[in-house]
Order: sequence, then structure tokens, then C-alpha cells
Amino acid sequence: MMNMRKFLSPIPLAFLLAALLVIFVPLPVFAAPTERTIRVEAGGNAYAPAELRANPGDQVTIELVAKDVAHGLTIDGYLVDLRAEPGQTARVTFVAGRAGTFKLRCSVACGNLHPFMTGKFIVGPNLLLLRAAGLALLAFAFGVVWGKNRD
Repeated sequence: MMNMRKFLSPIPLAFLLAALLVIFVPLPVFAAPTERTIRVEAGGNAYAPAELRANPGDQVTIELVAKDVAHGLTIDGYLVDLRAEPGQTARVTFVAGRAGTFKLRCSVACGNLHPFMTGKFIVGPNLLLLRAAGLALLAFAFGVVWGKNRD
């Protein structure tokens, strides 16, 4: 049975505090803007991928490929409006200057489920991945320190 006094010792409490800091403290963003090309296939009333990601300041090129019928792609909040004919590729290049989550929509009536052909354009760093990596490192360090102190 675990001794409560040992559990409340300074080492586990320090790791708990560090974990809380990793979870709740905002992380600075150091990624330099880059050129990013994203290929989007439109077909079957869906986009693949349905979620596009970029960092603020990135120069983004979207290549829209229509697989079955004519499709469009517009991004709310950006002056992006593409139209691709079946088997053709349409391209647009722009700077992801606004951070946030923006809705993708098909701008060409492509069938009965056209209103549901949507997706997301997310501009910002992947903080969830950074926080998960930080927590994994903390868990590993805690296991090493806790294991040595159990002896």
C-alpha cells in the first residue's frame, strides 16, 4: 500500500506542478513562415483531407482536384475561391495572415449533399502535440525519479 506521506513529498508535487504548467501556460510560437502546398481531393461530397493546417505567415498553395463532378473550394475569412472541373486541378496561392479556424465550403452546386461538403482551415501551431510531448517527457522523468526513490 502506498504511503500517503511519500506521495505528498516534494518530488511528486514538483512534477505535478510542472505538468500543470505544461498544460495551462501559453507556449511561444517560433516557427518561421514557410511555403506550404496542400493537395485537396474533392469527390463524393467530401474533401480529403477535410482539415487543412498552416502557421500564421505561411505562403499556402491549395491544389483542388475534382474527382467526380465540378467542385469548388472557398475559405470563409480569406479571398480564396477555386473551381475545378472533373479530372482537373485548380490552384491558388495566398498568405495565411489570420490565425484561427475557418470554414471550407464547396462553392459549386455539386449534388444533393452539396451543403454538407465542408471542412476546416486551421491557422496556428499544433499546441496539442507540443503539450502532449511535454507531458510525455514529464511522465518519463517522474517514473525515473520515483523509481530511484522507492528503494
